[in-house]
Amino acid sequence: MRPASLTDELLEHLRGRVTAESGATYTSTAVFSGGELATLPESNTADVHTAFERATRAQREWAATPVKDRLTVFERFHGLLLRNRETVLDLIQAETGKARRDAFEELCEPLLVTSYYLRKAPKLLRPQRRAGLMPGAITALETHVPKGVVGIISPWNYPFTLALGDLVPALMAGNAVVLMPDRQTALSPLLGADLLYQAGLPAGLLQVVLGDGPVVGGAVVDTCDYIGFTGSTRTGTLIAERAGRRLVGCSLELGGKNPMVVLDDVRIAETATQAIRACFANAGQLCISIERIYVHDSIFDAFAEAFVGQAGGLALRPGFDYAADMGSLTSQRALKTVSEHVDDARAKGATVLTGGRPRPDLGPYFYEPTVLTDVTPEMLPHAAETFGPVVSLYPFGSDDEAVALANQTDYGLNASVFGRDRARATKVAARLRAGTVNVNDGYASAYGSIDAPMGGMGVSGLGRRHGAEGLLKYTEAQTIGTQRIAMLNPPKWVPYGLYTKVMAASLRLMRRLGIR
Repeated sequence: MRPASLTDELLEHLRGRVTAESGATYTSTAVFSGGELATLPESNTADVHTAFERATRAQREWAATPVKDRLTVFERFHGLLLRNRETVLDLIQAETGKARRDAFEELCEPLLVTSYYLRKAPKLLRPQRRAGLMPGAITALETHVPKGVVGIISPWNYPFTLALGDLVPALMAGNAVVLMPDRQTALSPLLGADLLYQAGLPAGLLQVVLGDGPVVGGAVVDTCDYIGFTGSTRTGTLIAERAGRRLVGCSLELGGKNPMVVLDDVRIAETATQAIRACFANAGQLCISIERIYVHDSIFDAFAEAFVGQAGGLALRPGFDYAADMGSLTSQRALKTVSEHVDDARAKGATVLTGGRPRPDLGPYFYEPTVLTDVTPEMLPHAAETFGPVVSLYPFGSDDEAVALANQTDYGLNASVFGRDRARATKVAARLRAGTVNVNDGYASAYGSIDAPMGGMGVSGLGRRHGAEGLLKYTEAQTIGTQRIAMLNPPKWVPYGLYTKVMAASLRLMRRLGIR
């Protein structure tokens, strides 16, 4: 099932954006049907080194380009992305199997990121005066120097968002980028790269390699000047260790077992509707998706009835229109994990309130939205990340108990609190150990607020995307201190003991005046 927009001419053009010279190829899957989608070049470690050599040459001139001139490329890119949005949506759907409404949500994030940094980058990258050691005598200037060549390894679940949303600020900051998207979901990132080149990005500045994760991805990690990775905690730990051996910085957005707390004063039907989106967007294949819902025991049955009713009524179907509420899982591996989690819970005594079955009649990887209760610690979906359309409901009796249960995990990526009393809900939210916490929303309020940082605590990652850090992490901070009047050593005719007394008195005076 291949969209009409993926013509042979477009596919051939996108193939040309891959750095791969061995002649090896592989075939990606059309997720809705399970058939062949596209044959793409496969890179090897030699290709990775070629990509970095080309990127390094291009980066030197790019770094010397004034920021305002760099940004003109991204202004044009923003317009091109909007004009080509239907093709982008087609490619995202074809290679992931997600519903079109989820594909549109994915398109929006790179647009928001690009627009945000177009406004903020000039100030963030401008040299900033800092207070010098001695007022009037010594000045300090903070500058930001590009890292060099940034490696970005992006995943299969949101291939366009998590590639473009990270590489755009890296490029704006004056770096080159070597991108390695997942093999299955390379078409939409390749189209994004092509649109950047159409917008005027200098030749060679953005390289794309495709191949085996441990081999090609390992070569990217071993060669880059900074690494950005989105994926599993297991792989992220290996990348951090590997980067650390070279003292190369990294930013890692990893897994989550994200909780939602439903307080006793909510509007039940409205909260159930919000929870549906929080749990089943992109068939639950979302790092910040909700997999655990804690509901006050006074409203547990009423909420469960409303939530299960809505989950069971979701429209599952393939197609490149907006008819589906939820799409497919992306691979046989994802389907296997989801099935194993649900089957394990069912066999050990959990109750399946709705769903719990694959739907091969719709497509090879479809699985019903599933709601569980009576899930206990020995069951797979209790603590392990399912990464699919499966959520478990649990009762609680007090705010303190809800916080304790929600925080009972090594993960700390995203969380949510629902309550009509927003002040109370916000107090509960502040006690949750997660990098982003949403009040009366599942994930979009925090993630979509691009001016604020987003990332994980605990084993959910290192570093942040979005906000100032989302750009500045791709730079090295440099301080230039200038001594205008020699004051750090006493004149030869001043005894050193007297000099220290004068300096101590000066420090005391500056403290009293609030200067230092």
